[in-house]
Amino acid sequence: MGLKTPLFKPALLLLMLILLSNTASANQKILVWGDSLSAAYGIPKEKGWVNLMRQELGDEFEITNGSISGETTRGGLTRLPSALKKTAPDYLILELGANDGLRGLPPSVTKNNLSKIIEKAKKADAKVILLGMKIPPNYGIAYSKQFEAIFKDLAEKYQLPFIPFFLENIVEDLKLLQEDELHPTAEAQPLILEKILPVVSTELNK
Repeated sequence: MGLKTPLFKPALLLLMLILLSNTASANQKILVWGDSLSAAYGIPKEKGWVNLMRQELGDEFEITNGSISGETTRGGLTRLPSALKKTAPDYLILELGANDGLRGLPPSVTKNNLSKIIEKAKKADAKVILLGMKIPPNYGIAYSKQFEAIFKDLAEKYQLPFIPFFLENIVEDLKLLQEDELHPTAEAQPLILEKILPVVSTELNK
């Protein structure tokens, strides 16, 4: 009895492996770069808005959540190069600045750090989607206005897709906040996603 012909010839098998590899790497990569508001602080990780977005977008997108509770813009800037190298994202959703504001850091420092983050991401060929932030009014009107203006100014300067305040209509409702009255509850996460997903989806479909 002669030897059976192999099901796949070596050259054909190699071609199929290459095609499969290309297909696998075709998924668009999204890096979420934020603080506790994106890290699902105080609630199960699977109920956070980032994971809900992962479910909505499906397997076509590979989402990495690089958010850390308590993160500042300086910390985010320091960590970013290694994250860009490791994940090679097509998109970076930038959600940082809240902890700078709560610490009363000069808006110019926050703005400079965010500018550098945006520039590093763009240099790595990642498209940036910017999430704006506001701080409680007890920090003073002048400081609050300067802080809020940071994000609008950066969005205009770098022509970024921009969500001015993704916690709008949430921070005013104590039922949607945890006991610290700063972090949204699990019930608030779908509402956060409703603010973010349309802008993200529009950018992904360009």
